[in-house]
Amino acid sequence: MREGFHNDLQRLTGHLAEMCDAAAHAMQRATEALVNADLDLAQQVIAGDDALDALRAQCEEDAYALLALQAPVAGDLRRVLAVVYCAEKVERMGDLAAHVADTARFAHPDPAVPADLIPTFERMGRLDAEMAERVAGQVRAGTDGFAELRQADEAVDALHADLLAAITGENWQHDQRTAVTAALTTRFYERFADQAVSVAKRLEFANTGDLPG
Repeated sequence: MREGFHNDLQRLTGHLAEMCDAAAHAMQRATEALVNADLDLAQQVIAGDDALDALRAQCEEDAYALLALQAPVAGDLRRVLAVVYCAEKVERMGDLAAHVADTARFAHPDPAVPADLIPTFERMGRLDAEMAERVAGQVRAGTDGFAELRQADEAVDALHADLLAAITGENWQHDQRTAVTAALTTRFYERFADQAVSVAKRLEFANTGDLPG
């Protein structure tokens, strides 16, 4: 029975890793849609969020079945509960990527962000996608990656702060609407990174029993 349980648990964590991959891909494509004012791509990202929502629901259903039928304890219990917690966070990451895509859709045919801010958004998009990919690798390998993810999150936070400083600085050359859009959009990237760190933190707790600080 324990072999069957661990096979089910492995399949469950595989679904979570798949969700992380999907979130990474969504943020990559959403950023591309944002900086290129690509309406078709933005709509694809928004429509694709339903698949990530479905994966989250499947993770929860499978996790609750394991809890009810196998009654796991100790480390196994932590791992099952971690999947439920993390699936919610990763679904939120997908939502945030969809918000970025929706920003591009709403502004179309005009660009959502000015050209001088595009390099910053591209950098944040790359960092966010890389963080989600690292979490996927952490899920599959059963390894710890919280410290590494926290460093990446600090880099996103720094870019977020730099962009807000530019928006509110004396040299800002664009209108108020552009400033508000840029400020809201950079917040989506910053929150995406925060969610990835939350996932890494919970996975480390599931593996070790200690919650990293």
